[in-house]
Amino acid sequence: MRTAPNSQVQREAAPRPAAAPTDIQRIAQHMTRLAIAGLPRNYELLYEAIIGQNAALAQDIAALGPSPRQASLDEIGLKYRLVSHCGLSSEISHAETSRMLRDAVDRLSDSLRQKQAFLRAAETALQSIAGKPDQSLGSFMSEMEYLSTSLSNVLASEKEIEARLKSDVERLEAIELGIAAAHSASVTDKLTGIPNRIALNKAIADLYDREEGAAGSALIMVDVDDFKAFNSRYGTQIGTRLLKKLADLFRKSIKKNDLVARTDGDEFAFLFANVGMQEALAIADRLRASVEDHMTFAASDHAAPSGLTISLGIALSADATTASQLQANARVALHAAQSNRRQPVQAFGR
Repeated sequence: MRTAPNSQVQREAAPRPAAAPTDIQRIAQHMTRLAIAGLPRNYELLYEAIIGQNAALAQDIAALGPSPRQASLDEIGLKYRLVSHCGLSSEISHAETSRMLRDAVDRLSDSLRQKQAFLRAAETALQSIAGKPDQSLGSFMSEMEYLSTSLSNVLASEKEIEARLKSDVERLEAIELGIAAAHSASVTDKLTGIPNRIALNKAIADLYDREEGAAGSALIMVDVDDFKAFNSRYGTQIGTRLLKKLADLFRKSIKKNDLVARTDGDEFAFLFANVGMQEALAIADRLRASVEDHMTFAASDHAAPSGLTISLGIALSADATTASQLQANARVALHAAQSNRRQPVQAFGR
């Protein structure tokens, strides 16, 4: 029986290098080390700090030390307007609004009781004056002084309530602005400033909720070719700059009633209104050509210019009965385009 050469045996026996931890594993390790609860919003907090390379956010978390209080973590999440904390912001705002309204009701009730007490005192004084027409001037002045004091208390209370209500209105306006800002943050991609996946999902859902139906729109999914390899070769800072430039290019490519969103690391999506398949194909070709023409770069002064390319998948709302089916159809078309670089634009069902 033949045996393998020693060098081959050694190669076969050599241990394989340990696989690099995934992003989720890295986040989980940090959360375990810091004793942070495994809540979804805490995962996003750590994701933005570690994977998103948000240095300021990472410093704020580190400043809390080990075993940070959940309230302190939530304050940081609200400070950076993270998506998963927007609902928490609304809950806090609604709770504060309810408290302010309850306080206002209590103050108005106290004011009403004071007014009623003053009216009773005035009625008693009038009855006393009417029933004792011969009472002394001193007694009469004493009655008037009591009424004057009671009236002063009522007016002072009214003035205080007015000031408090004015302050409450200003606070409610600030809360309203905060909720609006939180909502805006929840549908905006923090890296590029364009809408995110949540905004896209809502736009598609609204499309299928219309009474006239969803027909007449096109969803185009876009993926940057080999972007992970690009990041590995040139670094994430250059990759981030190019994603921002790409988003700006895409933003300028749409009309008022259309939408472009960043749905994942290197994935984007367009929702075009009032277009058919031929128009959608023409739009996709223009997008592809625009990226190839404008997304060129040089990694160094001596490097030859390189460029990004994209793959695009098209699906029509007329071919899908639900919002999820429309996205699934576009995803199928995108996978077909990614599998055939010679035809980087693919349409579902064509």
